[in-house]
Amino acid sequence: MRALVFLALAAPACAEPTIPTFTDETASAGLSTVYEGEWEYMVGGGVATFDCSGDGLPEVFLSGGAAPSALYLNRSPVGGALAFEKTDAVTLDAVLGAYPLDIDSDGILDLVVLRLGENKLLRGLGQCRFEEANEAWGFDGGDAWSSAFAAIWEKGQTWPTLAIGNYIDRKEEAFPWGSCTDNWLHRPEGNKFGAPIPLTPSFCALSMLFTDWNRSGNPSLRVSNDREYYKAGQEQMWHLDPGAAPRLYTEKEDGWKRLRIWGMGIAAADVNLDGYPDYYLTSMADNKLQVLKDAASGKPDYADIAFKSGITAHKPYTGGDINPSTAWHPQFADVNNDGVLDLFVAKGNVAKMPDFAAQDPNNLMLGVGDGTFVEAGDRAGVASMRIARGAQVVDLNLDGLLDLVVVNRWTSAEVWRQTGEATGGWLQVRLAQPEANRDAIGAVIEIKRGVVVERHEIASGGGHVSGSVGWLHFGLGAATAAEMRVIWPGGAEGSWMTLPAGGFYILRPGQDAEAWTPG
Repeated sequence: MRALVFLALAAPACAEPTIPTFTDETASAGLSTVYEGEWEYMVGGGVATFDCSGDGLPEVFLSGGAAPSALYLNRSPVGGALAFEKTDAVTLDAVLGAYPLDIDSDGILDLVVLRLGENKLLRGLGQCRFEEANEAWGFDGGDAWSSAFAAIWEKGQTWPTLAIGNYIDRKEEAFPWGSCTDNWLHRPEGNKFGAPIPLTPSFCALSMLFTDWNRSGNPSLRVSNDREYYKAGQEQMWHLDPGAAPRLYTEKEDGWKRLRIWGMGIAAADVNLDGYPDYYLTSMADNKLQVLKDAASGKPDYADIAFKSGITAHKPYTGGDINPSTAWHPQFADVNNDGVLDLFVAKGNVAKMPDFAAQDPNNLMLGVGDGTFVEAGDRAGVASMRIARGAQVVDLNLDGLLDLVVVNRWTSAEVWRQTGEATGGWLQVRLAQPEANRDAIGAVIEIKRGVVVERHEIASGGGHVSGSVGWLHFGLGAATAAEMRVIWPGGAEGSWMTLPAGGFYILRPGQDAEAWTPG
């Protein structure tokens, strides 16, 4: 049946996909922050995008590592050249990454900041102003090397549960191998957070994601771990049952198969269109695309189809370096608006590891429509050879074309604007709930594409220390409208609605879509 799905989609889309055109606007856009630091900052280097000014345009927060981080206000004209204004709103040092999240559900986005040392929850005050809220919200920021994050609203809770992944014990400089520190689960107690719950064993997490892998209505927590530093560890997934202690999935009890990679990032999407999320796991020359073997079995047993899909991305595809690649932030998005998901991967050597590529270009792998992908990073203009870490694929100037911002180690962040002519239709939506969980983290958007229903989980987490809240982009190809619905957190199914291409819409439970116009 799965093969028939691919065949149904392949007829209009099996030719070479349209190559998008990106223009490097790093020099003119105003993003000047550099991710600095030595070995304590070999991981991390995230970017967060979110609208804190209220104009619909996403602001950009850049991690600075040993240097100050910075928040940039988006001053780009709609459809025009990218322009950002640096502020002093968030100038913390020792920042590895950040995720926007409306923690207190007041309609103003807050910011979770991962640091080398105490993590910070910054409460949004409106107009891109923030205040530290650790004490007010009972949040124990700890004193670890925090390198992963995910959030979800558990059933019956008005505040989110936060998962924070930690790396090695940085005090063990002489022999850090095997010194992975505990990850933490911060569950709410009313309108504050309780004491952090250790997720033991922990194996140097570099990415986390709450995901409803089996469509049970109860998400689990996936954790991707860096085998460079753990001993006897593996990739992990945790049961998260309301009111119960977290419990690891095991092979004996659950069918969870042992997998050991240099886990750095997680991206989830329904790539094979079977109705269940698939997972792209970045690593060092060993990237995986996991698909569920048998949903009816109820077991999290996955097959790796990266090779046959053409997205192993295990070595540089241009530049002449023959050594293996080092992959960090992965993100699925329909970059060329043809109605088929594409995949961006940020690449860069850890530092100067001689056995891995020094010239390691970012990947932009375009979906063909038959389940395979073709590399187009060099042809699209985004094959940077800098040492990349975190990234976001996001529409920065609200023209319906996705742009790209990447954080690099030791050099300034880069930003590319998509400038080619649009060859396919698009649609962008925002989810808005009343009361708790305003941005509907954990919801699913379903979109009909012919006879196939494509599912998109709305998550806070994944990638590599880089998060986003804002407009959700869907490419439509030749379609002039999209038929979609929202399955809201908790399972309430919204009505199917038909939305014209080329527009922005706010979706609320039980209401008609509200059109929104930029500018």
